[in-house]
Amino acid sequence: MKEMPNPLKTLLLNPPSFENFDGGASSRWPATREIESYWYPVWLAYPAGMLEGSRLLDANPHHVSATETIKICKDYEFLVLFTSTVGWEGDQRLAEAIKAANPSIKIAFVGPPVTTSPDKALNECSALDFICRREFDYSVVEFAQGKPLNEILGISYKLNGKVVHNPDRPQAEDLDAMPWATKIYKRDMDVTKYNVPFLLHPYIALYSTRGCPAQCTFCLWPQTLSGHAWRKRSTDDVAAELKWAKENFPQVKEFFFDDDTFNIQKVRTVELCEKLKPLNLTWSCTSRVTTDYDTLKAMKEAGCRLLIVGFESGDPQILKNIKKGATVERARAFAKDCHDLGLVVHADFILGLPGETKESIRNTINFAKSLDCETIQVSIAHAYPGTEFYDFAKANGYITNERMEDGGGHQMAHIEYPGLPTDYVMEMVHRFYDEYYFRPKAAFRVVWKAVINRDVPRLYTEAKAFLKLRAQRNRQVKATRAQQAEAATPAKAGA
Repeated sequence: MKEMPNPLKTLLLNPPSFENFDGGASSRWPATREIESYWYPVWLAYPAGMLEGSRLLDANPHHVSATETIKICKDYEFLVLFTSTVGWEGDQRLAEAIKAANPSIKIAFVGPPVTTSPDKALNECSALDFICRREFDYSVVEFAQGKPLNEILGISYKLNGKVVHNPDRPQAEDLDAMPWATKIYKRDMDVTKYNVPFLLHPYIALYSTRGCPAQCTFCLWPQTLSGHAWRKRSTDDVAAELKWAKENFPQVKEFFFDDDTFNIQKVRTVELCEKLKPLNLTWSCTSRVTTDYDTLKAMKEAGCRLLIVGFESGDPQILKNIKKGATVERARAFAKDCHDLGLVVHADFILGLPGETKESIRNTINFAKSLDCETIQVSIAHAYPGTEFYDFAKANGYITNERMEDGGGHQMAHIEYPGLPTDYVMEMVHRFYDEYYFRPKAAFRVVWKAVINRDVPRLYTEAKAFLKLRAQRNRQVKATRAQQAEAATPAKAGA
């Protein structure tokens, strides 16, 4: 019987970038965070678990610099780098420096930007040997195991100066055949480095499904990486991984299901809850507002503590414009069910979606205050290439800045509608936070939770970081307005 050759010694990299940057490899909103926080690079963990002798390096949380990363790469034959739209330019320069230091290393980029613009990636970055489109687990494993480029599905590469696109790879269907991400965390990572303000610390994130059938026009992952086809692991496999993780990470206080939509199917959710209940875990997950009371009750009884919920807007027309598949009324009923059951809700809102006006922003702020969820996140609408939102914004000339960030990885408003200046949207983001958190009820709740969870030092650090960023945002808005006023003055003088 023919023996399999040893695979290429492979480094799977979530690259160093801006300070406090949480990008690529599973972050839904790649950006420098207001408060230092990191999500796990779950996507990279799967091929890392399939390749003997590999290593997963998550540079930013572990404070590994670009210089140190280049040095580490000298010991490897194959580099798989997960890039993001915001981090693309820096990732490209890093790859070229790695290739200069180790000319024989093979380099592949994976992630949304190379999926949506493979030609651009290969033509701009001379260090790339190939890129993987969409799900990349088996493509990079096959290359590491010696399969020729022209036989690997789902990749693009250059041949004689021309870009070649191999046929698409079918999506992975048998998710139980995948290795457990948590085993790679145990092997390669320090779980105490991962902090998300509204999750208990330390926490661990994993997936129980892939893909999302919802059609939200702005959502990056289903439109570029995981697809709309919803695929699920067996409930036995998920429960077995959590049992193993609980035993191997005694310090972990919470497990988080970072699925695109964890509980979209009632029967499966209730079945999984029955298997999680005996494990006596504290866990949290993503959720849509369409989840009914009985499902939420089963989740609560099985140890669920918190739900991350994309409410997005309190304006009915905007919800229709973004194909959210949910209504304001349904969102209110869902929030009430969670309150009644004692489930904590972290509510996500976005300002600047299609159809946004000054009035609709006010509607959303009032809506959020009426829901009175435990914590909120307010994001600026970003049109990522590859999404329906991007095509809409591009076609209508609404995009003011393709880079989307300020040079330090902080996301900037880059969509401007008639009558809604970008500086107004920026100002309303921090006014939203102020109006929400500086209510006595909300402020008391945050402090009280920190006390009972023995998390006061973390609260102090996060509050300081938040107030610093708030001041910085205020300065940005004032500076933009001053520039606009200055630009308008000569026109008035000559009128």
